[in-house]
Amino acid sequence: MESDINKLRVKIFADGADLRLIESFRGLDFIKGFTTNPSLIRSAGVKDYEKYSKEIASKIEDKSLSIEVFADNFDLMIEQAKTISSWSKNIYAKIPIMNTNGEFSGPVIRELSLAGIPINITAIMTTKQLRASLNVINSDSKIIFSVFAGRIADTGRDPCDVMTECSNLLNGRYNSELLWASTREIYNIFQAEKTNCDIITVGYNLLSKVNLIGKDLNDYSRETVDSFYRDAKSTRLKILPDR
Repeated sequence: MESDINKLRVKIFADGADLRLIESFRGLDFIKGFTTNPSLIRSAGVKDYEKYSKEIASKIEDKSLSIEVFADNFDLMIEQAKTISSWSKNIYAKIPIMNTNGEFSGPVIRELSLAGIPINITAIMTTKQLRASLNVINSDSKIIFSVFAGRIADTGRDPCDVMTECSNLLNGRYNSELLWASTREIYNIFQAEKTNCDIITVGYNLLSKVNLIGKDLNDYSRETVDSFYRDAKSTRLKILPDR
């Protein structure tokens, strides 16, 4: 339930690119910000990136919005990030931790942080990558470190171990925030809280399940059985002949 969500310390960001849904989520108290990525932008069929980004930024007002660069070249990443940042004061420019050749985006992170541009370093998977980022940033800059906990879990590793280590590394850095990314289930919100993450980004499909938090499990069991029974009847398949 929303009241339970509001009791958590971790901030919930809505992850997606559908303008209609962004409008519906912006008024929810427990939604503190919004994130997008190129895959979500492509799925939404966006034609004008600048117009689209400015429209979202204006609709969500004081809540933060992370918009990713498209470039793979470091110089172009910097140029694009500066442009993206100029579109609205509540925008964080998302920078991948590396380019497609596996080269660390350190020069980009360093220049943008020195310029005071809020950035969201994305696709982080290891504490080594986070440490490398910390070595090149200006500590006064506003930085979000997006660690892809869900993808880490996909490899059979416990993401909570990584998130706890990352949280410890960021302890005392008042302008740096740790974000639990690639969320797979509602329980991840509580894992993010337990591992001292500052933010968790949750897809629109998962946000529809927030009302299940704290649900009576016996009731949930009965509803599940009822759902299976109705589906079985609708198939009109038979195990035994009619009697």
